Amino acid sequence: MNRRSFLRSAAALAAIPAAQARAGQFTGKIRKSLKWGMAQKAAKDMTLVEAFKKLRACGFDGIEPSLIGQVSDKNADEWIAASKESGLIIDGTVGGRAEGLETGVDLTKKLGGDSMLVVLAYPQEQSLQKTWSESVARMKAAAAHAEKQQIKMLIENVWNTFLISAYDMARFIDEVGSPWVGVHLDIGNQMRWGVAEHWVEILGKRSMKLEVKEYDLDKAMQEGMRKGFDKPLGEGSINWPGVRAELAKINFSGWAAAEVKAGDWDYLADVAKRMDKVLDL
Repeated sequence: MNRRSFLRSAAALAAIPAAQARAGQFTGKIRKSLKWGMAQKAAKDMTLVEAFKKLRACGFDGIEPSLIGQVSDKNADEWIAASKESGLIIDGTVGGRAEGLETGVDLTKKLGGDSMLVVLAYPQEQSLQKTWSESVARMKAAAAHAEKQQIKMLIENVWNTFLISAYDMARFIDEVGSPWVGVHLDIGNQMRWGVAEHWVEILGKRSMKLEVKEYDLDKAMQEGMRKGFDKPLGEGSINWPGVRAELAKINFSGWAAAEVKAGDWDYLADVAKRMDKVLDL
């Protein structure tokens, strides 16, 4: 290589942005989203388009609105237009409930998403076996419509004490028996009962999307269970290298959505950077 060619090559390398120069373990495999509720306070005096553009500038690729009080058929066109103009993808919706699975799937399809997060009820006044059987039957009944619309229905592991073991969740998904029903795995929630990376291990490919939050066991023990979430990403009890190792074993790719407290734009940009660190993006 002559001197002129060397200088051209050096200049080209220097022009590569730092974000492109370093490729993490999951760079190009995991895309960052967040719950709309995290940004509502910061965006209160903005149009939806302006807010979406700010979220893009913060480092997010997607947004997940709730079907409960945030997005509906009445304002769906506004969301769709804002997504197209800003480039912020509506990758899915949250808040699906058993009684409205089909309508939630239809709205998710209209918005351009590919998944709906589902929370299964646990009415403790009836037997657990009855709740299990009814829930399996309801998900099976809606699976054909989900397949028709090409929308995944993803069950979240929440704190209502139903499906609190990774083995329970795996068995439930397998009993439903549809590729359109899987898990929206909340990496922080299961720390109340288990170990994050073990859930990734047991659920395997059943986990189709991730929710990202932190949990600190010492803080929870001293101040109360919900206080365990009051830790910045990467500074709590979750073994993120262990989580990444298990995600790598299943060759995970897709969306990971932050679900932490709301804040201003600087705070949201910091959340995006912390996601880069814990997920090695």
